Parts: sequence; C-alpha cells; structure tokens
Amino acid sequence: MGECEALVVATGPATFFGRAAALVDEGGPSNHFQIILVRIGLFCVGLITVFTVAIIVVMWPVFQYTFNRGINNVLVLLIGGVPIAMPTVLSVTMSVGAHSLAKFKAIVTRITAVEEMAGMDILCSDKTGTLTKNKLEINLDMLISYLKEYTIHDVMLMAARAARTENQDAIDFAIVNQLGDPSEARKDIKELHFMPFDPISKRTQITYVDEATGKTMRSSKGAPQVIRDLCKAEGEFKEDIDQAIDDFAGSGYRALGVCVAEVPEGTTSEELPDCDWTFIGMIPIYDPPRDDSAETIKKALDLGVQVKMITGDQLAIGKETARLLGMGTNMYNADILGAEKKREVEMTTGQTMAEVLEGCDGVAGVMPEDKYEIVKELIGNGHVVGMTGDGVNDAPALKRANIGVAVADATDAARSAADIVLTESGLSVIITAIIGARKIFQRMKNYALLATATTVRVVLSFSILIFAWQYDQPPFLVLLLALLNDGTIMTISTDRVQPSKVPDKWRLGEIFFVAITMGLYLTVSTLLFFHIVFETSFPQSLGLEAPWLDPESSDFRNPNAFMLHSLVYMQVSISGQALIFSTRSTTFWFMERPSVLLMLAFVTAQLICTFLGVYADFGFTQISGVGWGWAAFVWVYNLCWFVPIDIPKHFAKALLHPESWIRNRKDQFRGARRTDPYRRNSISSIGVDAARQRASIESTLTAQHRNSLNLTIQELEAKKYR
Repeated sequence: MGECEALVVATGPATFFGRAAALVDEGGPSNHFQIILVRIGLFCVGLITVFTVAIIVVMWPVFQYTFNRGINNVLVLLIGGVPIAMPTVLSVTMSVGAHSLAKFKAIVTRITAVEEMAGMDILCSDKTGTLTKNKLEINLDMLISYLKEYTIHDVMLMAARAARTENQDAIDFAIVNQLGDPSEARKDIKELHFMPFDPISKRTQITYVDEATGKTMRSSKGAPQVIRDLCKAEGEFKEDIDQAIDDFAGSGYRALGVCVAEVPEGTTSEELPDCDWTFIGMIPIYDPPRDDSAETIKKALDLGVQVKMITGDQLAIGKETARLLGMGTNMYNADILGAEKKREVEMTTGQTMAEVLEGCDGVAGVMPEDKYEIVKELIGNGHVVGMTGDGVNDAPALKRANIGVAVADATDAARSAADIVLTESGLSVIITAIIGARKIFQRMKNYALLATATTVRVVLSFSILIFAWQYDQPPFLVLLLALLNDGTIMTISTDRVQPSKVPDKWRLGEIFFVAITMGLYLTVSTLLFFHIVFETSFPQSLGLEAPWLDPESSDFRNPNAFMLHSLVYMQVSISGQALIFSTRSTTFWFMERPSVLLMLAFVTAQLICTFLGVYADFGFTQISGVGWGWAAFVWVYNLCWFVPIDIPKHFAKALLHPESWIRNRKDQFRGARRTDPYRRNSISSIGVDAARQRASIESTLTAQHRNSLNLTIQELEAKKYR
C-alpha cells in the first residue's frame, strides 16, 4: 500500500488507449455476405415477379382460368423459384468450413470472415513474431565497446544489471541469458533501486552497491539515442554513435545503448540525484526471420496475395528484414501518413496515398493509428485487406480490416477485435487458412450458381408450359421437388473442390449470365421433353402407355393428365439436381470427381423421386404411377441432355471473358495446372508490384542469413576502443 501525487493530463478519448478504443468503435467492415445474399435474392425475386405478372395477365383474362387454378400456378413459381434454402446452405457451408479451419490452428470468430478471406488480396503482416521468431539474439562479434577498460563481457554485464531477472521482456531475457549464468546479473552487488522500462524514458536503470569496492554505482540501458543524450555525447563521438546505429539498422539489428555512472557516497534508495553518465557500449540485437517465412510469402504470392510488412521498428531494420525474406525493400516511414508529408508524397509521385501504399512492400515506424490508416486507405482503393496483430494497440486496425487476424499469444483485446485467431505462430497458418477459405467459397459459389440457374429453369419452364399448352404443375410436386433437392444438397458443404488460384470474388454478373444460359438450356430440355411426350407418337412406338394420345381415353389431348404431371416432375427433378455436377466444376463435369456424400445425396433424392413417379397414385396430388418403362425413358432422356451440359456453361463464360477463357482452356490441355498451377493467374491478378516481390523472394529463398555489417571486422575492432 502507498500513496502518490499525480497530475492528470488527459482522460477518456484523449488518452492513448482511449483513442485506440475510439478507433475500434469506428472500425468494422460492412457485412459483405449479407449484401451478396440480398442481390441474389433480388435477381430471383425480380425474375419471378416478371413472369408471375405475365401468367396472371394471361391465365384469367385470356385462358379464363378459375381462381384456384390460377393461384396454384402462381404458387408453383413462388415455391420453385425462390431459393429459400440458400441462406441455410451457405451458412452451413461456412460453419462446416470454419470447423475444418479450427483443425489447422485457425479459429474463426466471425463466420462471414471465411467468405472475405477467400477474396483477400493484400495481407498486412506484423514483423515481430509473425515474420520473425521473436527470439532475440545478440551478436557479440559486432558489439561495440567505447572504453578500453570495458570488455565485451563487461558491457553485457552492465546491461544485464540494468535488466529484470524475473518477469522479463524479450530484451531482458536475451541479455541476461547471454551471460551464461543468469545469476551473475545480481552477483556481488546490493540492489538499491530499479527503474523499469517505460515508453516515455525508453530505458531501464539500476542503482546498486558494488560489494567488492563499496561504491554506489548506476547502470542504464535503452534506446541508443536516449542513452547518447543522457551521456551528453557531442561532436565526433555523437556522430560515431549515430553512424553505428544506422549501420546496425541497415543490417537488420536493433541497437541497445549501455551507460554507467558513479553515484555520490551516502546515497540511499530514496535519493536519486543526477550524475555524470558514461556511454560504454552498444549491443546489436537481432530478431531472426522464421525459417518458413520466405517460402510462406512465396506461397502467398502464388495465391495472388501481396504481403506487406507493417512494423514499429526503424525503416532500415524493416528493409533489411524484408531483404532477407525476399519481400522487396520499397518501404516507407510512417511519417508519410501525416497530413503535410502526405501532400508532399502525392505531389512528388503523382499518386494518391492509397496507390503509394498499394505499390510499396511495407511501412516502418508505425503507431496504432498508422496501422488503422494504412488499412483504411487500402480498403478505400478497392482491396480486400487482412491485418495481423497481437497487442491492444493493434485492435483498431484488426477491427477495420476486412479480415483481422490475431496471431498466437495475442492479448484478449486483439482476439476480441479479430475475425480469426491463430493458435500457432507464423504466416504458414494463414496460408492454410486462405486455401481452406477458398475451398469454402468455391462450394458457396457452386451452390449459388445452382440455385440461381434452378430459379431461371423453374420459372421459365412452367411459365412457357402454361402459355403454350395450358399445363398446370401441381404445387405439391414442386414443394416435394424443393424439399428433396434442397434438403440433400446440404452435402455440398463437404464437397471436393479445387481452390481458386487467385483471390475470389462473387462476380454476380458472371454468375447471373451463366445461370441464365444454363437455365435456358434446361428449359429447352423440359419443353422438348413435353413436346415429344405430348405431341408425338414416339412414346407409343417404344411401347409406352400414353393415354393423352389415345382417342378413346378420357385424358385424350389433356395436357394435365396425372401421368404427365409425374413425368414432368421426374424430368425436372433429375435434370435439376444433376446440374450441380456441372456448376461445381471449373472444367468439365467428368474431369472433377465430387465427394461421396454429394453423390449419395443425388442418388438418394432421385431414387425417391423415381419411386414416386413410378408408383405414386395420389388423387389429391394429381399424379399417378407411370411404370418403370417411362422411368427408364426419363433417365435416358436426361442423360442425353446432361452429357453436353458444360457446353452452354463454357459458351457463356467465353462470351463474357473470351481471352481468359481461351487461355484457361490452353492451360488445361497443355497440363499447365500440373506444372505450375498458380503462376500465370497470380501475376496477372496482383500486378507488377507483387510480381516483383515474388521474383525477389524466389531469388533469396536459398540464401542464408549473413550476420554482417557494412563495416569489416577490422574496422569494428578499430572503433571498439576509443
């Protein structure tokens, strides 16, 4: 217990953490998934509305339908056309995918983040602990001693005395353990006072009595510029210190200054008088890159994701680390985000700040507000941005990013702001998550295309059947169709798919155009089927019973004979669910094997459909059994239409993107997918900057880290003693 006097200079939003909290509240991307669902729903409802109005105009005024008969046809379009299962199927797909990602050490806290991660094209990665090991190393060969009486060991000992021996941070742990025997840090001294590190003073300090000499001494370590000013270094000596700091940073080393002072006799732990400090040395501290970082960054670029280093370290340290990782060294200091510097950079480069950030490899010297601003600028320029972080200060940027990723051992604040929490260190987990997210997205897109094409097919088929033949499909059969097909299609959530080679987007225009094309194809199949069955004698030539063709039958020329209802139901159900085998494939349906569950779902649903068509004889449903002969006819007919079903799909894609379609077909036939599945598309999609970054990584993957300064060993030895 104790008390103190303090001056409050800021409260609430005016404080450092208050500003961070305000940014967290301000941040947060819009729910992109809900927007997509609404747009798909509007397309389907719009199509249904147009044809519902059309059949209403025709049925009652022209055909003189009764009210009940007309309402039944309206219900057919509403039940069969509205993709009521879509939100459920897509949500289940994301949930199953999120569960699978958890097995790979990526825990999803916001389910829709899975869909957004599939489209991520820029990943802003923290350096420490993500790209590097966060296990600091000290290179004694490069340590500089500025006084002859202080050996390298003496400099390390003075730094260790100014370090904590318990509850250590990473720097204190590295320094104390460098002694060999950590207990040496407090050996033969009596500690009087210890001043821990704080971000204001940027140094630690210990006051102690040397039991060997009886003198009261003081030792301090911290930011070299702070230690330099504490020692009142001037002239050439100051220039030497500054040059050493730059040399260290240029080779990826963080400099740590060490100084000592003798305290006047009689000083107690409560008395901390000023004293004359002596700068005795500089310690190079290095955080080595993770062994898998360079390879992981290359994989990210292969997937079309550009990785940018966002670090609080000096620009020179960031550049050297980026060089070792092969990321490229086109980096900026965070001061370019300031208002004046921002205008200057934009005038000099002729680019907006978003374009400058888009083209660089990283930003150094960042503060929490800077991370937030970087993410905001990139998102504003049309990118889907991921951001990694681990501290309270990272929470605003994690919240603002499309995908906030809290790395292993992140604080609770970072975890709560993030969309995905990693339980294993390094970027490799993120790459696994990206690939998994793209598989999930592919399943979602496959189902969206199926559902939209089904809407087009059902609405057009039954509307034209009404217009051309006054055919009325019983609503119960359409309800049965929706329940069986939509219920079993849930298995698409575990389907085998190939992840996209580039960041995924919904491209709703393409989905709608392909869906319309495939829906028209199936509509033609249904109309031709009805024409053959109802208008020609072909079924009779096969020995099939066709009462609507028999002049003596009560159903002669009756388009609503119960057997016709059963036949149309089977034809629409089988061909409609078989469509999934085309929509799920990027090439041709016979080249990409579906999952066993999806196959079982199709077989189960269509066996039930077939048995109903063959045996059902329910008056209230207006259907009657057609026998196995007709069932075989329907299956063979649908098979003939199913085999070339990918032709309209590729025709639609070729019309939309002719050059891309031709290139992709060449790649498939030349085996490009087996030799280099990502190269062609990744470079075209992420641009010159990412291609340059990728080439840099490929050239450095085999290089070993070289612990060298711009100075030779001889020059170091010459400067070691002043």
